[in-house]
Amino acid sequence: MSQRNVELVIGRLVTDEAFRRRFGEDPAGELRRLGEAGFDLNPCELRVLSTLDVRVVARFARDIDPRIQKVDLHGGEA
Repeated sequence: MSQRNVELVIGRLVTDEAFRRRFGEDPAGELRRLGEAGFDLNPCELRVLSTLDVRVVARFARDIDPRIQKVDLHGGEA
């Protein structure tokens, strides 16, 4: 099931602006929180995902139709 979770994490990075921002600020922390929420990722997958360049992900996200994007209306503010 781990590969499916990798795909879900990448999909969420591309479509969820708030998650992408939090991931960019603290990749290891966000991945740990996903693990606590039940995402089963092995050590290799965690290592590789934590090194994703969030700027590249953000560039890709800008090319995704906004109708399937989850916008961060708070912009990182609580």
